Amino acid sequence: MIRSLYDWTLSWAAHPRAIWVLAFVSFVESSIFPIPPDIMLIPMVLAAPTRAWWIALVCTVSSVAGGLAGYAIGYFAFETIGEPVLTALGKADSFADFSGHYNDWGAWAVLIAGVTPFPYKVITILSGTTQLSLPVFIVSSIVARGLRFFVVAGLLWAFGAPIRDFIERRLGLVFSVFIVALVGSFALLRLI
Repeated sequence: MIRSLYDWTLSWAAHPRAIWVLAFVSFVESSIFPIPPDIMLIPMVLAAPTRAWWIALVCTVSSVAGGLAGYAIGYFAFETIGEPVLTALGKADSFADFSGHYNDWGAWAVLIAGVTPFPYKVITILSGTTQLSLPVFIVSSIVARGLRFFVVAGLLWAFGAPIRDFIERRLGLVFSVFIVALVGSFALLRLI
């Protein structure tokens, strides 16, 4: 099923209304859809490098808006679905503790999930469930998703098709290593 969704998403990259489909895919990927918008973003930028920044902007704005939809799912569905399940399992009190810890570090969670291969949709829903500060969520999402999509568009704009393999196979790893080094540096500075 995932492969057919992947192929369907990729097939829209050459469509005359591809920018609208990209906006839709970016939106739904942030809350429920399993295929990342990069699948469309990459061939679209390669086909029209002069529109790279516009394509990245559409992808970013749509993804952040979709993140807000994911936040709303977590915020509004928790009382009807999540809370009764946690209560039945005897975990309602431990969830309150978890929420406090998550919200202390929520900006980092959103930033990390927004640029790494970790599913951003998980963090958007979790942020709503724990009621992470909405301004913190929005700013972190803009920074993370903007960084991710503008770096991809910038690399494609600057280097063209030869960089595509690197982006598709290794950019997620590069972002992950960067985040680990960044978080590790802050942790080290706290110890000093």
